Amino acid sequence: MTQAGSGPQSTDGTQRLGFGVDVGGSGIKGGIVDLVTGELVGDRYKIETPQPSTPEAVAGVVAEIVKYFDWSGPVGVTLPAVVTAGIARSAANIDKGWIDTDAKALFARAIGHPNITVLNDADAAGVAEDKYGGGKDKSGVVILLTFGTGIGSAVLHNGVLLPNTELGHLEVDGKEAEHRAASSVKERKDLSYKEWAKEVSKVLETFEALLWPDLFIAGGGISRKSEKWIPHLTNRTPVVAATLLNTAGIVGAALAADTAALQGHAR
Repeated sequence: MTQAGSGPQSTDGTQRLGFGVDVGGSGIKGGIVDLVTGELVGDRYKIETPQPSTPEAVAGVVAEIVKYFDWSGPVGVTLPAVVTAGIARSAANIDKGWIDTDAKALFARAIGHPNITVLNDADAAGVAEDKYGGGKDKSGVVILLTFGTGIGSAVLHNGVLLPNTELGHLEVDGKEAEHRAASSVKERKDLSYKEWAKEVSKVLETFEALLWPDLFIAGGGISRKSEKWIPHLTNRTPVVAATLLNTAGIVGAALAADTAALQGHAR
């Protein structure tokens, strides 16, 4: 077990530390984050997502992970859901009982203190990639897209997040974007990387026409093989692969919680 003490400062004062928990459909993982570098301090700790993944069951696991690290500072938690003012408004790959649950209050009760920030999982990954990963030192409009079962999205302008975008549901040539270009579509239709990249390009061109981004960051498991498909894209905006991969949700959650604490309110 990694001991972190109670706050954002390490014992020698050389790091600013944060804590994030990333809730997924199959696993819940958390860890301590160096907010200067965006790297995990020690190992992450993962527990299988309880089934059914009810709010109370998931909150219990999140509290267990926080306790494992002996952490009592601000905590960021991601959910695979639209989250507004701490309330879950949807539920993807988790129990539908999450819809309209006050997630911030729930986690605060389970963990035992109010300094909790809850945000959408793709938004957390976008915040992390923009600051520490593929979007580091890039200005303007940056869009992270996570290609998986569907397409998650995060839109940032000069580091400021526009929360809860659902670009994967935009219609592109008669289909929702994620029904055309999620990585699950590639697998289901047995498309080559070149064939799939053609569909991704159509989606990116639609997003470009609406938002005029300066950079796309491609996330999701298929980003690990970015050299096989990014060169085949034909859209105008540069596309780079995400670099934080499995740690992006934890890092982004920790950063969001730290930012909220510094602003004097935890969402």
